Amino acid sequence: MKRNLFLKILGFSGIIMTGLTLMSSDHMDAPSVTEEPTDVTDFYAFTGNKSDNLVFAITSQGMMSPETTKTTSFSENVLMEINIDNNEDNIEDLVIQAIPKGNKMYFFGPVKPSETGTVSVVEKKGIISKVKISTIRSTKISKNRLGMKFFAGPRDDPFFFDAGQFIAIASGQATSFNNPGTDTFAGTNALGIVIEVPKKLLGSKDTLNVWVETKILQ
Repeated sequence: MKRNLFLKILGFSGIIMTGLTLMSSDHMDAPSVTEEPTDVTDFYAFTGNKSDNLVFAITSQGMMSPETTKTTSFSENVLMEINIDNNEDNIEDLVIQAIPKGNKMYFFGPVKPSETGTVSVVEKKGIISKVKISTIRSTKISKNRLGMKFFAGPRDDPFFFDAGQFIAIASGQATSFNNPGTDTFAGTNALGIVIEVPKKLLGSKDTLNVWVETKILQ
């Protein structure tokens, strides 16, 4: 496991979540976790255009220049896994897995995992879907029979952060952020995976704990 981000979504089925976005960000890691391109930069979870759907969005390999983007791809040695705990015991009850192969991204789940914790098994017995990996100038979206939608490919990094002003605040040279601020990540890209899932496929509880992991395939 290289990166584990934790999010909690309240009011999953009982409260309208329009406009609610939960996320966590980490754009730089130590060299020991970047030998394989496994770094998750951001993880977002929000209600889809249809209030009955939930969207998971993962970005990785952030801070890519337009030129670097042309030659950067998902690693076929890396499994990305969204973990879903729907009974509040902090153990995944369902997983959605994404694995690239050639010019396609393959998805498995949501399905009950064969293993939990730091060890994962590719859940080939689960629902299998795929989408052609987009380029920075193309958008390929697929949909399966259960109403799930999928995207994979490079996109402009959606995370906004004014690093210069943050440093100024931390050093005592400023007391607040500017409005508008300066986007440190403007002009850089990241690899994105986006999955839209009907909420009924994720359980019936009012609370979900969700987190994402990247794991090296053995």
